[in-house]
Amino acid sequence: MKNKKLNIVFPLLMVAALTGCSQMTVLRTQEMKAVGAEVEQRMDSVAIQLQAQNDSLRAELEAASLAQKRMQAEITMLSRRVADESERNDSRQEEIIYRLDMLLGKSDKILAKKVVVSGAPAPVSMDSLEREAEKLVEAEAMFNTARSDYHRGEFKLAYSGFKQVYEQMKEGELAENSLYWMALCLIDVNQIDKAKKVFARMSEAFPDGQKTCPALFKLSGLYGEECDINMQKQYLQKILSTKSCEKSAEFEQAAEMLQEILEKEDKKSAGEPVERCVPVVREPVAPTSRVKPAEEKPAEPTASATTESTEAAL
Repeated sequence: MKNKKLNIVFPLLMVAALTGCSQMTVLRTQEMKAVGAEVEQRMDSVAIQLQAQNDSLRAELEAASLAQKRMQAEITMLSRRVADESERNDSRQEEIIYRLDMLLGKSDKILAKKVVVSGAPAPVSMDSLEREAEKLVEAEAMFNTARSDYHRGEFKLAYSGFKQVYEQMKEGELAENSLYWMALCLIDVNQIDKAKKVFARMSEAFPDGQKTCPALFKLSGLYGEECDINMQKQYLQKILSTKSCEKSAEFEQAAEMLQEILEKEDKKSAGEPVERCVPVVREPVAPTSRVKPAEEKPAEPTASATTESTEAAL
């Protein structure tokens, strides 16, 4: 009898235990789902916050990049302004130094004009000395005015002024400088062939002058722009063979340029690819609007006439 009761009770207990476990499992599953949903919701919220932060950081980076570009542009503009101002100051300083040199050398140049007779210097009249001094002062004033016109972009007017100084002086440092600046004026108005003639004649007339080395270097550069490499090498070699150019800045530059040309020629002869020379095309010069009054403006012949008269004078 007891065995029968046990047989009935035991299965009931087992069923009750299984039912309780099943209910516990269902409750835990629901709890886990709820926790999972909550975690997923929190992750979505965190992801949204991170995305918003990323967008904000990206916007800030773009704004910083734009500000940096603006600063770089402003720095570039300021650098150019500083360079332009420095160049103008250098030009003014050079003009002041030149004027001082001219003033200090006037007495020596005037005394050098004395005529020597029988080993004794002949007396020179005060009128002659005064005329010579007045001539130098007048020529110097015209030269400085022409330089000012050049730096203002009045190249034709400056050319006329330099030419007038040269025709008045004919020789000496002032005449040499006038020819050099005349050639620069011709370059700035795109009359390159005439500028090359003036540079060449100037270097021949003043072989030991202060502007000889710069003139030869300018000639080499002009022929280089035209891809006339043989003439470019010729003037570079002339700089290197001129004793008065040994301590000049043009000497070192000429050596470097000639070395580059020779290395390129060696590569070309060896069949290696070299960069092709492209002639420089200069932009046409727009005429300036500024004109001096008729009483102040000197007579300005045509470019061909002024160049021919200069070559004849040389």
